[in-house]
Amino acid sequence: MSVIEKVISIQSPFKLVSREYKQDNTLIKVGGHVIGGQDVHLIAGSCAVESRAQFLEVAAAVKEAGATFLRGGAYKPRTSPYSFQGLAEKGLEILAEARAATGLPIVTEVMDTRLVPLVARYADILQVGARNMQNFSILQEVARVGKPVLLKRGPGATIKELLMAAEYILVGGNNQVILCERGIRTFENFTRYTLDLSSVPLIKQLSHLPVIVDPSHGTGKWPLVLPMSRAAVAAGADGLLIEVHSSPCDALSDGQQSLLPDKFRNLVDEVGMVARAVGRCIPGCGVSQ
Repeated sequence: MSVIEKVISIQSPFKLVSREYKQDNTLIKVGGHVIGGQDVHLIAGSCAVESRAQFLEVAAAVKEAGATFLRGGAYKPRTSPYSFQGLAEKGLEILAEARAATGLPIVTEVMDTRLVPLVARYADILQVGARNMQNFSILQEVARVGKPVLLKRGPGATIKELLMAAEYILVGGNNQVILCERGIRTFENFTRYTLDLSSVPLIKQLSHLPVIVDPSHGTGKWPLVLPMSRAAVAAGADGLLIEVHSSPCDALSDGQQSLLPDKFRNLVDEVGMVARAVGRCIPGCGVSQ
């Protein structure tokens, strides 16, 4: 037919997410940064926003060390109902204050469809956590907002299931999706999860979407965060999601996997060396693009 320019036959079930549909890498622009290009981004901050003073201190520290995005949970999904659940909207207000103070864009989790409009008012990137990877109502709701979405792989999810979850968001009209490998549950119990770094190059073969890695949740132990961060960048990750706390022993959430600020500063330096070795760059490193 004269009105049809071309027909693309896409065999994979995740059609819009697939390389068959779009061969070029998707580039996601947030706050002057581009995710999915040559830069390797560092998304850092404490697991939870515990108080104004605590979070502003961490935000200033990670900014000084070289982070490009700021993470922190205002709503915390916890296994135990007695664990700290987050500061809710007060936490979002503190995140916004930290963004104003540091200039770092905010990444924070949304746990409920009813909270999507509220969180979207504060966040630069909406995170859909591992527990909600296949909460299709949330996926459809974040698609409508039009802001970038960081979609974490569930602990029992296959790569295909992760890509199909991302397809829900793209079908809803939002192609600004960042995939996150954060470890899967195996028989191994010396680590919190098994960090599947083979997923990074595999997803990049299958999909045009950017991929980041969360070595903090993926290992659950702070001494493992640095070596797995180096390995993630070598494997082709577009960024890292790192938990940092000024006093991990006193953290209300995930202190055992959180880095002290000086440890994070060392991570930035070492990851920068790996990035340069594979022809990439941490923003501000001075390598021409």
